[in-house]
Amino acid sequence: MSGAALGLEIVLVFFLALFLLHRYGDFRKQQRMVLFGTLLAWYLCFLIVFILPLDVSTTIYRQCIEDHEEHLTVSTVSPTNRTGSSGPNPPIPSPCHRPWSYIPEGIMPVFWRVVYWTSQCLTWLLLPFMQSYARSGGFSITGKIKTALIENAIYYGTYLLIFGSLLIYVAVHPDWPYELQTIGITAANTWGLFLLVLLLGYGLVEIPRSYWNASRHGHLLMKTYFKASKLMTEKADAEENLEDVMEEVRKVSESIKYNHPLRKCIDTILRKCPVDYQEKMGRNMDDYEDFDDKQNSYPTEKSLVKLHKQVIYAVQRHNRTRVQWQILLQQAVHLEDVAKNETSLSHQFVHSFQSAEPPGRFSRYVYTPTVEWYWECLLKRWFYRLVSVVLTLFSVAVVWSECTFFSTRPVLSLFAVFIQLAESDYNYLYIEMACFITIFFLCTCVYSTVFRIRVFNYYYLASHHQTDAYSLQFSGMLFCRLTPPLCLNFLGLIHMDSAISHRQKLPTAYTSIMGSMRVLSFIANGFYIYYPMLIVILCIATYFSLGTRCLNLLGFQQFMDDSEMTSDLIDEGKELIRRGESGVKIAEIKATQNVPQTGFCFHREEEEAEDRRRREPTESEKNDHHYSRSAGRTERDCIELLQDAEPLDFNADSLTDDGLEAEASR
Repeated sequence: MSGAALGLEIVLVFFLALFLLHRYGDFRKQQRMVLFGTLLAWYLCFLIVFILPLDVSTTIYRQCIEDHEEHLTVSTVSPTNRTGSSGPNPPIPSPCHRPWSYIPEGIMPVFWRVVYWTSQCLTWLLLPFMQSYARSGGFSITGKIKTALIENAIYYGTYLLIFGSLLIYVAVHPDWPYELQTIGITAANTWGLFLLVLLLGYGLVEIPRSYWNASRHGHLLMKTYFKASKLMTEKADAEENLEDVMEEVRKVSESIKYNHPLRKCIDTILRKCPVDYQEKMGRNMDDYEDFDDKQNSYPTEKSLVKLHKQVIYAVQRHNRTRVQWQILLQQAVHLEDVAKNETSLSHQFVHSFQSAEPPGRFSRYVYTPTVEWYWECLLKRWFYRLVSVVLTLFSVAVVWSECTFFSTRPVLSLFAVFIQLAESDYNYLYIEMACFITIFFLCTCVYSTVFRIRVFNYYYLASHHQTDAYSLQFSGMLFCRLTPPLCLNFLGLIHMDSAISHRQKLPTAYTSIMGSMRVLSFIANGFYIYYPMLIVILCIATYFSLGTRCLNLLGFQQFMDDSEMTSDLIDEGKELIRRGESGVKIAEIKATQNVPQTGFCFHREEEEAEDRRRREPTESEKNDHHYSRSAGRTERDCIELLQDAEPLDFNADSLTDDGLEAEASR
């Protein structure tokens, strides 16, 4: 079993990172360089978290061997043995048993060195460059590389300035006791710990509270209505922005003809546009008109690069809001179904809208309507409350240990107490499980906050393959900067850092590569004293939702139970959900009349494209210059208002065949 656990975890962690990247990224549309960089960053960070418990158990075993050998050296020769005769003492049996996950000596230092320095090169050098490269609107690889280098010139120049200053200082002061490598590692860890405190303080409170709120169906439904109102506003803004950008593309496409040198750039931009816009612009294109016949002002390549960048952003944002609206509508329908079925006496879960796909074996034999009712209406809420209580206890233990991990006599850190009890019995399986659960909870609090936060539209991790390249790579940068200080903090909590435990113990292989948390005394004497206090303050601020209240005061609407604006947005969202449900009912009615449908969907893209084609102006209108986008938008708004004007008391069972035909035709 030597090294087998290490190899198994390396494979499992790779598939975990690949699964998360598939959930948030898009393997078919995004660049391979973006996907590879993000996958490598996530994989290395998850690898550190999963392998560190094995390093701890191996270090405890090596420490046991060393203590036993030292004890044998002291008691090898004695003047008299226990029987009173002179001579050596009988051999003492070794209490050390090799753990099942033991990693041979010499493997872990090399492993940690490769993983750590690869992740640091990614987060400080490669990923910032790849961010600018992926976001660039250039039409060639050379142009994108040039843009990325220009955007990161200040970024890289700052590194060179700091490194040059340290190099000069070391040359002037040869008695400087620290190496440049030690200074660099400590500076990176200190920066990471500043950010780690903010994210950890938020996650320790918000994660247990989110599970508790998930058990409150009424609260969850109101929050879904609130999200629907905000998302519809964002969706409308994204659609308007897309139309503005497409109008600009249309003008540029009509001005630059087939034999213009920049026509290949226009073709590249058109390939990034939605299909219906591509068809419309293709019909409006006159390939037989030479661009030299008219003295028009043509756009420059620089302006086309800017337009290309705007098209990529507008299309991605439009697709993301459209998919998010579909998902949110499904969630709202499900929560409304749960609220309706809670009062059901038949204990059979009834869905408002049946899926077009036939039920599988699991739904027919295991997850039956009766089982679904007991789970959704009865057991699920209690399960979430139990999980919330367990996570709350973990959070309290983490906060207490963060405030007391520097105390060694007596040992006040709860995690250090548990590990030392298991260490006295050499229960390696318990040590690894305790270490894994602890560090997994810390990483969940930190990483989940990274997935939750949103910085306007520049950084936002959206599931269902809707995250853009910039956000994916930015998350990889955050993971690489947060994971090393998080692991050092974990080793401090369990007193495996000799600088904190003040015991002569073998350091872990991770600590021997990374260094101690207190390498530089002028940083440790100030920063590590106030660190636990800041954790407590941030947890209190998160519990009372001070950040949410501040954002609400600044004009960024947040969900608050005691806010009048929240109530208005809830009512608006409820009306939007009702309109979406009416659209689904119309789709089901058409399905009963053998009208081709694409399953359970809320946006029929083919019908929308056909509707836009019907609103296309004729050639005579184009030649007379009577076609304007404002007129088209007014007509589209009228059609959307007619589509939304559904009856309030709709009941499919009460309709006759004539009524069905009239409703479908309308």
